[in-house]
Amino acid sequence: MRRVTNCVLQKDDHILMLQKPRRGWYAMPGGKMERGESIKEAAQREYFEETGLSLVNPQLSAAFSFLIQEEKHVVDEWMMFTFSCRQFQGTLNEECKEGILEWVPKEHVLEKPMAEGDRYIINHILHSDQVLYGTFSYTKDYELLDYKLDPTN
Repeated sequence: MRRVTNCVLQKDDHILMLQKPRRGWYAMPGGKMERGESIKEAAQREYFEETGLSLVNPQLSAAFSFLIQEEKHVVDEWMMFTFSCRQFQGTLNEECKEGILEWVPKEHVLEKPMAEGDRYIINHILHSDQVLYGTFSYTKDYELLDYKLDPTN
């Protein structure tokens, strides 16, 4: 089972997003946890590697299971831990090997092309301080099939 972390970093009225080249979708910077890392350590390391920014006191905001299904059979499963943060140190990388970094105005972030589950996650973080838990089920092409959220949005 893969374990990944990411973070919604807010600065003024913007969120730092990463546009990935494969689908052109926007995502929260982050990546795979390494063996022995805490989820917070992984989020901070991955964020720094992709952006050049050091997160200051990120808080866990969401934890999810993701199921990838093919003909109603689960073919892959992974966990994602999403943090939120409002403080950072450092200078944003001009280039990122994972895609294009962009400060997106909060009012436009949900209009960007992205995985449907990410819309729920970002929307929740923008409007609540509660930790969101859930499960998202996708096809192999990342079409959202079903989801459960606690608390419900």
